[in-house]
Amino acid sequence: MNHPQTETSFRKALKICHDLFAKKLHDYGAAWRIMRPSSVTDQLYIKANRIRTLEMTGEAMVDEGILPEFIGIINYSIVGLIQCELGAAESEDLTAEEALKLYERHAEESLQLMLRKNHDYDEAWRLMRVSSYTDLILMKVFRTKQIENLGGRTLASEGVTANYMDMMNYAVFAVIKLAVEKAETEEASA
Repeated sequence: MNHPQTETSFRKALKICHDLFAKKLHDYGAAWRIMRPSSVTDQLYIKANRIRTLEMTGEAMVDEGILPEFIGIINYSIVGLIQCELGAAESEDLTAEEALKLYERHAEESLQLMLRKNHDYDEAWRLMRVSSYTDLILMKVFRTKQIENLGGRTLASEGVTANYMDMMNYAVFAVIKLAVEKAETEEASA
């Protein structure tokens, strides 16, 4: 069963990510269209590995924290879904408006998947630590890399897109815990 606040919190987290994605589209365009899905997977690895390093050492040489990295995982997961759908381009071939429509569709599909899974898992994510989301994302990255190394020829896997959606959803749970719930608590006490 879904907690009544879960979808609202999820949408708030996605709005944070969407707003940043839109700003970066303005600044850089859809330059990411040249990335092959395997390069997106490697970018997801870099972000998740940095989070894990920061969680384990507590030391950062670049003062950005883990929240921006989780936001990056969400946005790169959606980029990965778009790239799997369209394939890598030779140049920037989407307008900002087209890219945002694709972003929004894939974000909504991932949200709907989360709601179905969340119902079956009975809100288990709420009792998990943020560090567990990090480990699960890294595991999904390694699974995705293996699927890519196999050229997509798997025997029992859900495939690359399912892994991108799961990585995105775990990262959204982290953003909810790190930013959305904090903001909601501050609003309630104000």
